[in-house]
Amino acid sequence: MTTEIRSTPKPRTKPQPRPVQQPSPMPFQRYQPFQPIVLSDRTWPAKSVTKAPRWLSTDLRDGNQALIDPMTPGRKRKLFDLLVQMGYKEIEVGFPSASQTDFDFVRSLIESDAIPDDVTISVLTQARPDLIDRTAQSLIGAKRGTIHLYNAVAELFRRVVFHMDEQECKQLAKNGTRWVIDAAEKYLRDVEFGYEYSPEIFTQTPTEFAVEVCNGVIDVWQPDADREIILNLPATVEMSTPNTYADQIEYFCRNIDSRDSVCVSLHTHNDRGTAVAATEFGLMAGADRVEGCLFGHGERTGNVDLVTLGMNLYTQGIDPKIDFSRLDEVRRTVEYCTGMPVPARQPYSGDLVYTAFSGSHQDAIKKGLEDLETKAERERVGIHEVAWQAPYLPVDPHDVGRTYEAVIRVNSQSGKGGMAYLMKADHSLVLPRRLQMEFSRVVQQHSDSEGGEVTSEQLWQIFSDEYLNRTEPLKGKGFTLETTEDGRATIKARISSHGVEKVITGEGNGPVSAFVDALGNVGVRLRVLDYNEHALTAGGDATAAAYVECEIENGDIEVHWGVGIDPDITTASLKAVMSAVNRHRREAYAVAM
Repeated sequence: MTTEIRSTPKPRTKPQPRPVQQPSPMPFQRYQPFQPIVLSDRTWPAKSVTKAPRWLSTDLRDGNQALIDPMTPGRKRKLFDLLVQMGYKEIEVGFPSASQTDFDFVRSLIESDAIPDDVTISVLTQARPDLIDRTAQSLIGAKRGTIHLYNAVAELFRRVVFHMDEQECKQLAKNGTRWVIDAAEKYLRDVEFGYEYSPEIFTQTPTEFAVEVCNGVIDVWQPDADREIILNLPATVEMSTPNTYADQIEYFCRNIDSRDSVCVSLHTHNDRGTAVAATEFGLMAGADRVEGCLFGHGERTGNVDLVTLGMNLYTQGIDPKIDFSRLDEVRRTVEYCTGMPVPARQPYSGDLVYTAFSGSHQDAIKKGLEDLETKAERERVGIHEVAWQAPYLPVDPHDVGRTYEAVIRVNSQSGKGGMAYLMKADHSLVLPRRLQMEFSRVVQQHSDSEGGEVTSEQLWQIFSDEYLNRTEPLKGKGFTLETTEDGRATIKARISSHGVEKVITGEGNGPVSAFVDALGNVGVRLRVLDYNEHALTAGGDATAAAYVECEIENGDIEVHWGVGIDPDITTASLKAVMSAVNRHRREAYAVAM
């Protein structure tokens, strides 16, 4: 009788409590959390953004004033023209009362008739009569223009910077609005004129007080169905989580007077890195309009990125009303005009955002792109599938002017899928799966030793050196082939081994098996495990590729792939067999003669 002995797993011990993490040596207690408005019945979390907002680009004002080297008038004009071409209908073009350069640029746009009839330019001013007067003068002759007035309403700024109490702050906003009306009456009778007011540092202001200030402005402006007012609510400094901003926007939209005649606008900065989320939440909370810059340029960490916001809508099936189809051109133009590079990982537009180095990512993308090819075929025969679906690609790179060829790039982290995709896309070679695995090891050895990325051209060179063009001990010098009616083949081949030529013969059920038999007659023992072939090009001068997986015996038994390329498919097949033989212990192999 035998006793069965079973091993039992070692029981898991009770986890020991982790040591208490020590406080950071940084003086974190100096920073107090922002106290948000309490909005217990908020409705925005149950909503979604279903249409594009009104957009205003502030690249030429907020974006420009944040540059180390502000744009020249020529570069500002180039950027203005780009914004118009992309479809922006509201563009803040400067701060004309702040400098003669800005004033002259606004005048140049108007006097050169550079502004399309459906585009409204906006100019910023502080709440001072002389500055407002100068600002209005800059718009003389424009078809459509907006004066954008602001004053600080947050307690910190009122107390520290302006030494102003709440009553004085409200009165300044009302006075500034009257001064804008007076200046428009004086200079802008022939202009389709609009007014925008910003309670600066809105997010650091008790929302109830911001509403009071804006209602005072509304009392002066007297908006109606034909006399809109834009109330812009800046996260001048982003101080809290995006949901807090959304609560402030929803409260504001509920409590502001004349809501039907008010355009609630958002102007978020990115100090906490959440400007995009705050803006999207703000739109869900009831806002109508968004101000920002292409690629998030602007003061400190920048304004909200208009490209990311617009493309976020696009990937949800919503028309952003802006043309992003040539995004690389947009990026290059903005980089030229601003002197600021767009990071390689910038959403949608960075150099590397449609690029996969990871092997598992590359494999998934490769399979996804192959699925899209079959989807295109289904479309051709009338099976329509609307939704874009591809692993790791939330947007079709073609839609923004990119190509699939840039999606997959190879380095030491890459796997077989990425290399196989590039070999197919750039060099028309459809590598069998096990050959992909073998070749990926060859490439990884190269990238590990050389470092850096392996370009498509380098990939082809590595492949050619390994499978096609190396100086080999065994070479084919020509062959003749005879085939019987029952499909049997007889081959007579002239080969060279280390410079010594010999004619070998063999028989088989096809050219490849006959050649393998002929090699066996001179001591080269191998067996073909897999065979694939395909055309590389079409037409009278077509080229073919053949791949063979061979089990080769020479003391030990090893498996190697070989590749052959030739206009004649039979010659390509025989070259592939010789490629496999030569790769087997290449340095020591010699054919028995």
